[in-house]
Amino acid sequence: MPASLFPSVMRTLVPLIAGWLLTFAVRAGVTIDSEKVTSTVTVIAVLAYYLVFRLLEYIGTRLRGTALQTVAGFLLGWARPPAYPKVEALPPVTGTYTNTAS
Repeated sequence: MPASLFPSVMRTLVPLIAGWLLTFAVRAGVTIDSEKVTSTVTVIAVLAYYLVFRLLEYIGTRLRGTALQTVAGFLLGWARPPAYPKVEALPPVTGTYTNTAS
C-alpha cells in the first residue's frame, strides 16, 4: 500500500464530511453565511486532522516506534511526539508566611 494513500483519503474524506454536515444543517433550517461556513469548516478540519494523526502517532508509539509513528508525526510537523521532562514533587513548605510588602 503506498504511503500517500492514507493522506489522500483523508484529504478527500474531510471535505466530504464537512459538506454533508453543512447540507444537514441547512436542511434543519440553520442559516449559514459564507464567513460562518469558512470559520466552522476550518476549525473542524484542523481539529479532525490533528486528532486523527495524533491518534495514529500514539498507536505507533504503543507499537514501539513503527513507521506509523514516524509518518503520523511527520504529518503533524515533527517526526516524534513531544517529550516532556519528568517533574519531581517539591517538598512541603514549612514555617509561616510573612508579608514583607507594606
